[in-house]
Amino acid sequence: MLSQPIQQSFKLPNGAEVIIETGKLARQADGAVTVRQGNCIILATVCANREPREGQSFFPLSVDYQEKFASAGRIPGSFFKREARLNDYEILTSRLIDRALRPLFPEDYLCDVQVLVTLVSSDKEVMPDALACLAASAALAVSDIPIKEIISEVRVARVNGQFIVNPYRSELEKADMDFTIAATEKNLMMVEGESKECSEEDLVEVLQIAHDAIRVQIAAQVALAAAKGVTAKRDYTKPASDETIKAKVYEFAKDKVYAISASASSKEQRTDAYKLLKDEVLASFGEEADALTKSLAKKYYEDLQWEVVRDMILDDRKRLDGRSLDQVRPLAMEIDPLPTPHGSALFTRGETQSLTTITLGTPLDELLVESAAVSVDSKFFLHYNFPPFSTGEVKMMRGQSRREVGHGNLAMRSLKQMMPGSEYPYTVRVVSDILESNGSSSMATVCAGSLALMDAGVPVPKHVSGVAMGLITRGDGKYAILTDILGDEDHLGDMDFKVTGTRDGICGVQMDIKVDGLSMEVMREALNQAKAGRLHILDAMYNTIDAHRAEVKPHAPRMVKLIIDKEYIGAVIGQGGKVIQEIQRETGATINIEEVGNTGEVSIFSAEKTSLDKAIEWVTGLTTPPEIGKDYDGVVKGVKEFGAFVEFLPKKEGLLHISEISWNRIETMDGIFNNGDKVRVKLIDIDAKTGKFKLSAKVLLPRPERTSNDRPERGDRPERTDRPGRPERPERRDH
Repeated sequence: MLSQPIQQSFKLPNGAEVIIETGKLARQADGAVTVRQGNCIILATVCANREPREGQSFFPLSVDYQEKFASAGRIPGSFFKREARLNDYEILTSRLIDRALRPLFPEDYLCDVQVLVTLVSSDKEVMPDALACLAASAALAVSDIPIKEIISEVRVARVNGQFIVNPYRSELEKADMDFTIAATEKNLMMVEGESKECSEEDLVEVLQIAHDAIRVQIAAQVALAAAKGVTAKRDYTKPASDETIKAKVYEFAKDKVYAISASASSKEQRTDAYKLLKDEVLASFGEEADALTKSLAKKYYEDLQWEVVRDMILDDRKRLDGRSLDQVRPLAMEIDPLPTPHGSALFTRGETQSLTTITLGTPLDELLVESAAVSVDSKFFLHYNFPPFSTGEVKMMRGQSRREVGHGNLAMRSLKQMMPGSEYPYTVRVVSDILESNGSSSMATVCAGSLALMDAGVPVPKHVSGVAMGLITRGDGKYAILTDILGDEDHLGDMDFKVTGTRDGICGVQMDIKVDGLSMEVMREALNQAKAGRLHILDAMYNTIDAHRAEVKPHAPRMVKLIIDKEYIGAVIGQGGKVIQEIQRETGATINIEEVGNTGEVSIFSAEKTSLDKAIEWVTGLTTPPEIGKDYDGVVKGVKEFGAFVEFLPKKEGLLHISEISWNRIETMDGIFNNGDKVRVKLIDIDAKTGKFKLSAKVLLPRPERTSNDRPERGDRPERTDRPGRPERPERRDH
């Protein structure tokens, strides 16, 4: 007999009910729940191996979020008609879940864990990504897999000045702040989002609102686990440890690690020195040391590095490269380093470097962003590439990693805040190639992207810069906030966060918080220090280029937008697209037509002025009604004995009668015109009944003046002999 499903529910601040259920679906998984709001239903499952793999030294957690197209009553558009590789939206949602869940597991838990979150029913108004992490956490809560705490995740948006928790999709479209926050009962864990230049205080307020909402969701998960009877978590095999080996490593290497950390100025010097010291540590155990001893020695040596560098920063206020805590590394910037792209910039900050290019395209180049519920076209997108040579490594190139997708998305969301609106006709692609990396290449991408956009002539009103920050804390109350962290400092901190923005506010945030009990005062201090670093970089960017170019570069596509009556859209497109294809083929221009209300917007693109002008003239001719009295450049399309048919506008022909060709009398059309001849004509009449056009060429020619030589002199009339004479008129009588 099947057991009855167990449910718990809670209400969002907007009154919407969310129901969490377990015990009905996927019952062989270690934990499985569904989360429902409206018609949106998410299934989350979690499974974990009982034992770690032999030699496992890290925590192997995998998280995959996928949207089934059947959830929205759709069939995938791929060739195979089935869901395949996760798209970028699914990868980004998977990352949001992963970053929130990972810190929940014990540090000595090394068993494989797989979390699968699937959208099985879609609601056009409910954003599923706001519920996905709640579902994943609830699946862990009802399982016996060991976790330290329960979490949840919400989205907070500001719409018309009001903060909304988990806004509907239609509300989100009008938001000027959009942040996703994950937290435990006591601590914030993860923040990511974007805004249209919000203040630091606005962000702090969002975090407080989110945390209050998350506590309600955590309480529902606790109640669900209790209702299911989950009272204890499973035991697990802990990795081997040996305090004797640890003590020996610390005694042998602690001072040496400090000396390297305090003196080596470059990443390469530190890497080489640390590696040499590690070899010495292993050699100190002798050649007879077994594999386990060497493995533990390596682990304790890495732990020692982590502790020594943190203590050096906290106690000596000294960083690995000698900078002060709030100091940004040396900056170097260059615009237009590449001659062919439509815009380019090279941005270098310390040992991190981004070469970024801009390509201006037509509306036909828009990116289709597809999810189960909606599919939209994006006119602005950014691709971020992180090749292995940027860190001096050799790796297989197997497409973009999740990290690349995530870092590129942060840069894209930040720059998007300054992009022109829908009236801007170009599709803009930004590509950041990281050539060197030692600390936050995503922030280098933001800076290089802003410079390149201005170089390309994209009308962005302000520069956007970004800086990566770190926070290190200790139990005795000491803490240090680091500006522009190095790669070696990235994994040391208790909070790693990136903040982007203009001089007037924040545009993007990505934050991972690992410390317990982080106060809002420390958060405010960290955000204000990030602002100072951001402004320092912005000053250097404005010194490089202070405004966007007035025009696009000569080799970039030119664009003209024509507004036409809706009734003429068909005339431009033609039956089966024949007319628009002919225009593009003959002129070399690219044409895009969109219906907007009662009008049509015709966007014409071409890199050559002559091509652009020719296409403009063609489209204008198709969409402009002929006017009596107006002059036109025509082309002879046919010659008859009574005149010529002339095309004076595209697809519009009129008769140029033989009598309207010249002021002089023309007896025959022989030799007057050939098909294809050009002739300037005036439209002199439109037949009211038939709509036929009457043209004239002679009215555009000077009319010859009459002279005495034009006709014979008048003399005596010759006597008429070819008809009988008239009888004499009788005399007139007076009455």
